Amino acid sequence: MGGRMIFARRVAAIAWKDLIAEWRDRESMTAMCFFAFLVLFLFNFALGGDQTLIRGASSGLLWLAFTFTAVLGLARSVQGEMTNDCLDGLLLYPAEREAIFLGKLCGSFIVIMLVELISFPVFAVLYNMDIWSQLPKLLLIAVPATFGFATAGTLLSTMTVGLRAREAMLPFLLFPLTIPLILAAVRGTEIVLRGEVFELAMPWLKLTGAFDVLFLVGSLLTFELLIEE
Repeated sequence: MGGRMIFARRVAAIAWKDLIAEWRDRESMTAMCFFAFLVLFLFNFALGGDQTLIRGASSGLLWLAFTFTAVLGLARSVQGEMTNDCLDGLLLYPAEREAIFLGKLCGSFIVIMLVELISFPVFAVLYNMDIWSQLPKLLLIAVPATFGFATAGTLLSTMTVGLRAREAMLPFLLFPLTIPLILAAVRGTEIVLRGEVFELAMPWLKLTGAFDVLFLVGSLLTFELLIEE
């Protein structure tokens, strides 16, 4: 029990470090919010106010905005530690490598979820959609999907941290790998936005859960090897 508490405190300490750094800087958070607004606005402008077209494509457009925006935050998750050799200092922290990974994952997940919570009202206004009554169901779709995307992104950010073109390689690897997750999130969101029975979204939620478990276990098993390289 004591060992688990110490492990949890180390995870929380690393996540808190990242959140404090993000709060002091606010550069990544501001860029992510602005980018999400820009993507939603441009797609709305491109569709020309056609409500039938907008409602049919809204779930896909929402998740395009979420995934593009999340990449900005994930790129700083581990790669940001390269500044002033902070990565070496992080590796000297007396914690299991799994705790370091989970701490980085929790920090990224919280930041991405905050940006998504800010983006929902923007989406509702720009696309003239009443999402407030469906918000709890939307969060049931968004939370596990965002967790899976953050897990894969944190792992790949670690994998590409030593590459010269790491900023370009992260989205190049992340988007193809997370296609099943993005598809499940889009279809689940589409069912909720159409006001259909939530049970129809359960198969997509199960797919999201399977993706989360697979990548979380795989990441915990490989993170030490990747970070030491």
